[in-house]
Amino acid sequence: MLREIAGKTMLQRVYEAAHGCKQLADVIIATDSAEIMAVCEKHGWNARLTGDQHRSGTDRVHEVAQSVAADVYVNVQGDEPLARPEHLDALLGPMARAEVMVSTVMTPCPAHDVANPNAVKVVADVNGRALYFSRATIPFDRDQTAAFRYSKHLGFYAYRKSALDKFHELPESALERSERLEQLRFLENGIDIHVAETPFDTVGVDTEDDLRRVEGILRGRT
Repeated sequence: MLREIAGKTMLQRVYEAAHGCKQLADVIIATDSAEIMAVCEKHGWNARLTGDQHRSGTDRVHEVAQSVAADVYVNVQGDEPLARPEHLDALLGPMARAEVMVSTVMTPCPAHDVANPNAVKVVADVNGRALYFSRATIPFDRDQTAAFRYSKHLGFYAYRKSALDKFHELPESALERSERLEQLRFLENGIDIHVAETPFDTVGVDTEDDLRRVEGILRGRT
């Protein structure tokens, strides 16, 4: 998160993107890293030191939610340097409905990411509720018609506190463990995730190849 890309660290890019969303009342960097806390203090960024036992970003947001009151909590990972305010505006759209407990975002999946296990695919129903998330290519195009538009999941989440509390109480689910996707814990336990659409893709930086892709994209913007 502290690696510099095109003149700014990934963390700075994410923090600035979150601050650009006018719907957010506050932006907090939650981390278990003393190094990241020191950088935040140096720049005057709002940050909180959390426990180091968390297995997911959702668990870390849950810890913050125990001491920070809010109607909706938003989770933006620090390894999303292409995050932009428009992602968060789309994410918060479904949360305007009181019955929505969790929301996330999807975008049309680029051809090069359809078979990429690091690019998570999502299938939603006609009402925008997620049916499943997978690292596999879903749905399977049995007849090779190429008629289906694949959707790529972007790792932004919004939650009500009750959903965060429930997630934290539940054990890691079998699907979550298999796919290594924390959102499947919600689905496997009957908690709907509503999926908003955005035209803006992102690249989460998990590998050196991801980093090179992001650097190329950012250089192309300048």
